[in-house]
Amino acid sequence: MFGIARRILRDVGLAEDAVQQALVIAWRELPRLRDPDRFDAWLKRLLVHACYSEARRKRAWMTAVRVLPVDGPAVPDALASLADRDEVERGFRRLPPEQRAILVLHHYLGLDSNEIGDVLDIPAGTARSRLHYAHRAMRALLEADARPTAAAGGGVS
Repeated sequence: MFGIARRILRDVGLAEDAVQQALVIAWRELPRLRDPDRFDAWLKRLLVHACYSEARRKRAWMTAVRVLPVDGPAVPDALASLADRDEVERGFRRLPPEQRAILVLHHYLGLDSNEIGDVLDIPAGTARSRLHYAHRAMRALLEADARPTAAAGGGVS
């Protein structure tokens, strides 16, 4: 649970708070769980909503967030890899928590649109649509970051 929250919130302290909040709510609401077979999706839904809550609560005063390492395969060109990772991290941080959450559920947890729908309590089609818009927003952020670099490099003779 902590890994999911950390990837959505990009901050260890906020992630710890979100996990704690989700577990407290789960403990309180467990008797009302209608379908025990969906416990995992229910718990992830509580966690994602706790992440949204933490992001809203902290957004007003939070100005700096630590850069967290991105898990993934090693790339031969370490410098280029580091620059790419930093660029993706900057773009990811600028996404709203809702879009970060759907990207984490899909890319980090490997959930398909049906499973994402279960976790977020939305139809699978809505999950696919939100995932599409999150990818599009991330692509736009990365392209916007790349434009000034390309323009600055193009003017040098």
